[in-house]
Amino acid sequence: MIFQVIGINSIYGIFQEMYTSPRSTVKDAIGQDAFVSLVGSIGTGLTWSGGIVVNPLIARTKDVRWITVSGVVIMSLGLILASFSTRLWHLFLTQALLYGIGSSAYYFPIISLTPPYFDRHRGFAMGVILSGSGIGGLVLAPVLRILLDRYGVGWTLRILGLWNLAVGLPTACVIRKKASLFRTASGSRPVGQAGLNMNLVKRGAFLWQSLGAFLQASGNVVPLYYMTTYSTSILSYSSSAGSLLLAMNNAVNSVSRVLMGVIADRVGRQNTMILSVFLSGLSVFAFWYDASRVRFLLFVVSYGIYAGGYNALVPTTIAEIYGVENYSSVNGVIYFIRGLGAIFGAPIAGVILGSHQRSGSLSSQNAISLRYMMATLGSLKTKYNEVVIYDGVLLLSAAFCVLYVRWLDARDKGGWSWRA
Repeated sequence: MIFQVIGINSIYGIFQEMYTSPRSTVKDAIGQDAFVSLVGSIGTGLTWSGGIVVNPLIARTKDVRWITVSGVVIMSLGLILASFSTRLWHLFLTQALLYGIGSSAYYFPIISLTPPYFDRHRGFAMGVILSGSGIGGLVLAPVLRILLDRYGVGWTLRILGLWNLAVGLPTACVIRKKASLFRTASGSRPVGQAGLNMNLVKRGAFLWQSLGAFLQASGNVVPLYYMTTYSTSILSYSSSAGSLLLAMNNAVNSVSRVLMGVIADRVGRQNTMILSVFLSGLSVFAFWYDASRVRFLLFVVSYGIYAGGYNALVPTTIAEIYGVENYSSVNGVIYFIRGLGAIFGAPIAGVILGSHQRSGSLSSQNAISLRYMMATLGSLKTKYNEVVIYDGVLLLSAAFCVLYVRWLDARDKGGWSWRA
């Protein structure tokens, strides 16, 4: 399930590169990074933010398979219908809205139902489960590139949608919930039905964690969407090589999520999450800014290592800070806020880049002098550097929010503990 949903989300950068290139079948998308990234951002954002609707449904529904099966069908339908798109607004209706709504219904039951089953090794358990996203990106990125080169974007989306349906339906049918986890101590009613405890909302920890979730989600999606376009536009890699770099990032990220979970169980989940976000922001500034090919490879690997920690540990820290009894309601709100962050992050980066031609399209125009081409490339690289600064500031700001939540949680619990 995680392999499919987050794996597909994490490789949207390949679609972004295709839609905005001269080879695109969606003609009003060529060179429009902001609008095209908004398509993927809405899909990813709804995957997360839809939890604010899906979580109460999980609490009220005896058989959650109705939710997951519906999610798979809607998600697959969005991908298949997107294959017939010839205008940007077609993509917004299909690959953004339909896909996002379906993926949320398919994704959230497992995210909501899993953490309460674990205590001592909760970080490791969630790391293993969420590592499926990295494995998904690792496998799907090169496969998607081959399909795009051989069959074009239309048939690629149809194959992806049919594959998602064939694999997703059996998976959706085995999801179960443990009823006792969704009941209060008296067994009177489901926890998710009680809604969010307003006393928690008024706590500083909740407010700062919400802000950190928004900032981290905004910053996290930017490299995933623009890693491929940077490699082809600035570093002159082929589209296939750009896809392999994205696959490499996902491979490292997959291993990192498991290792971060193991480390978190030993030194503290909040401690590990703080370090993860802070180092991911530093890697953006250290290796992506004005990157050569060598430094960009270092960025692909280092960002894959550090960015995985926050994504794997958010569910575990929610249960730790607010208690398992409040997990479902708080998790839904935090992921809703993360979804909003994902929607805004990449499109703002696209606005910074502006409308531009890919280097491949420039080389085919004989009337354009080499000097003009180099000037255009230099201008585009400057814009990418501005995107890097924007992304790094988002991630470092998120790190300070997470650090402050750590301090507030220790204060609320009556004292500082080095392992938390």
